[in-house]
Amino acid sequence: MDFELSSEQILLKDSVDRFVQDNYELAARHNLVASDQGFSSDHWALFAEMGWLGLPFAEESGGYGGSNVDVAVVMESFGEGLVVEPYVATVLLGGRLLDMAGTSDQKAAILGPLIDGKMQLAFGYSEPQSRFDLFDVTTRARAEADGWVIDGHKALVYHAGSADKIIVTCRTGGDQRDRDGISLFMVDSDAKGLSRKSYRTLDGQRASEVVLDDISVDKDALLGVEGQAFAVVEKVIDLAICATSAEAVGAMRRVNQITIDYVKTREQFGAPIGSNQVIKHRLADMLIEAEQSKAMADMAAMRADMAIGTWGDEQVQTTSATKVRIGEAAKFVGEQGIQLHGGIGMTDEYAIGHYYKRLQTIDKLFGNVDYHLRRFSDARQKRHK
Repeated sequence: MDFELSSEQILLKDSVDRFVQDNYELAARHNLVASDQGFSSDHWALFAEMGWLGLPFAEESGGYGGSNVDVAVVMESFGEGLVVEPYVATVLLGGRLLDMAGTSDQKAAILGPLIDGKMQLAFGYSEPQSRFDLFDVTTRARAEADGWVIDGHKALVYHAGSADKIIVTCRTGGDQRDRDGISLFMVDSDAKGLSRKSYRTLDGQRASEVVLDDISVDKDALLGVEGQAFAVVEKVIDLAICATSAEAVGAMRRVNQITIDYVKTREQFGAPIGSNQVIKHRLADMLIEAEQSKAMADMAAMRADMAIGTWGDEQVQTTSATKVRIGEAAKFVGEQGIQLHGGIGMTDEYAIGHYYKRLQTIDKLFGNVDYHLRRFSDARQKRHK
């Protein structure tokens, strides 16, 4: 595999890096997180102007036909700045679901405004009892003469509070934990019977509890084939894991740099603590963890680009292996960064604590280390039967 960026990818990285440098000083991020919306509409308009919102979509859909490696380039830079705009929720989850499962009419109606920055999406896949299992769905959609009626509860729906439309997984057949019988529906966020309780997450993002109380939707609210949505959902979540893994790499790189700068200036017994051999060894271990994670994240993005046809057990193995490596490294790098700063590192005034919180969130997002170790093992056994 060639891990070198192309000239176009270098230009893309430079543009995102400049945005982060110009707009994501710690104080500026504090103001965004504390705002009512939780992010900047001006930043979102800039994302559209720069073409980042259309990056993963095909040119025939109005996008730029970018690869998963292109997305990883953007996300790695976002990770360095702790960007809080709903890029993952709108583009990498909602947008990709629509792109993969929607009809041509549905894509034409939604993807254009999304790419132009005029529409935001959210994806409700998690429920209070489901933990990390995407197939554990109790939200029901029952067919009516002129459409569907949806009833259920979706938990931790990222950026549902600012979304114009919410895509939800619903059970149209089978039992609670069956992989068959799951369907996707797109619901207006202001639909009668839909309520959202929004809150700030540990890492400064926004999420909502979404309750759907006998919501009536038209027949064209269904995305894809009824009862066969699980494969699409699993693929979109795995691609989002590739993207957030790259984000974690960017955050770890920044943690390392912040920590190196700190140990050079903090003095004990008349000398910088960074002059101690044990501190140097710990910094070296942190660098190794970050570089190993970078290699795994790059490999995952490249293998995702090489995947043709069905998203099979080989792709599942690669994604889960990457998630495990990223989760372990994020925990180590984040904790060591805090340890070397001392208790002051967890105060709001110091950036290191905010990176630590985001790294811990990424570790749990879409499944933690234990979950993906088991998923990797199950996929490996299926491949070698």
